[in-house]
Amino acid sequence: MAQKSTIFRVVVQISDMDRNYYKSHTLTLARHPSETDERLMMRVLAFAMYASDGLTFAKGLTANDEPDLWEKDLAGSIALWIEVGRPDDRRIKKACSRSGRVVIVSFGSSSPDLWWSSIKKAITFDNLVVVDIPHETSQKMASWAERNMELQCTIEDGVMWLSCGSNAEEIQLSPLK
Repeated sequence: MAQKSTIFRVVVQISDMDRNYYKSHTLTLARHPSETDERLMMRVLAFAMYASDGLTFAKGLTANDEPDLWEKDLAGSIALWIEVGRPDDRRIKKACSRSGRVVIVSFGSSSPDLWWSSIKKAITFDNLVVVDIPHETSQKMASWAERNMELQCTIEDGVMWLSCGSNAEEIQLSPLK
């Protein structure tokens, strides 16, 4: 019998002074049995970074033709495609050709430079932004994962302050590309 997804409920209060966006979002996320707490928290982080009324979680891991998060315009076209992890160049090209803007939130134990240097020559799209989250940060955030969470997020001058209960983390949002 296949394992079922685990449901997480997250309330995120966002104060993004860089974009003048101030709102509280109640999120319901399904964590696929193969997904780690680290990846789940990176999806939440990606939502907080680009939050809007139209940003939603897509099928991600369970569908090859959908990102982790996306925002569609009124005509149904993909305005923003967000991938979490380190996708291959084919997936990035596909995303860039299907969407107005593409964001990759990179994380992992290996150096992002190895991954990025292996694919950056093949990626020539101007609508792509790649942000790397340090491994120590993603690991720390993974330890925060609970089925019911309340997070506070403040973004100012390219720096994100994220807190959950007594835990807090400062994250530099400096893009690789």
